[in-house]
Amino acid sequence: MGKIYYIMGKSSSGKDTLYKEVLKELPELRTLVLYTTRPIREGEREGVEYHFVTDKELTIFRNAGKIIEERTYDTVYGAWKYATIEDGQINLSSYDYLVIGTLESYEWMKQYYGEENLVPIYVEVEDGERLSRALNRERQQETPKYEEMCRRFLADQKDFSEAHLREAGITKRFYNGDKKQCLEEIIGEIRDE
Repeated sequence: MGKIYYIMGKSSSGKDTLYKEVLKELPELRTLVLYTTRPIREGEREGVEYHFVTDKELTIFRNAGKIIEERTYDTVYGAWKYATIEDGQINLSSYDYLVIGTLESYEWMKQYYGEENLVPIYVEVEDGERLSRALNRERQQETPKYEEMCRRFLADQKDFSEAHLREAGITKRFYNGDKKQCLEEIIGEIRDE
């Protein structure tokens, strides 16, 4: 039976970069592309980072009973939805997967696929460093969205609270102060499984 290695962490913890690096080192891992109603960001591609859909399209999936998990974030730009859809992307009888998401989506995936099939990989960084990284990333956007950046930063404090991490059974953490060392530890964890 395959495993789903689930990378998660607060915004600007480096999880996206680590996710890409793990896939380079372990190309045998399959990926899962989530769905979102948020606008595409500069440099993103449809079907790579996300499937970018409308609210109407998401409703069609919901009515068909295809939604595994769904989250709505009330942003300064309106409600943005994210969802994992049962669309045939995951076949645990044949493959292992690398997935990136939130603590909330991890919990829903555990319920759907079974706790024994998910391996949490929680990435963390000191908050001041995270804020600095977020600001630098936002400055590179054609139209920086600083207010939304701040909202995400503050929401993560609640979403990834110590109480929520304990409730989710997250005991192991991967500190991303040194990307190379963190990457080696994550790859080691996956290979040990």
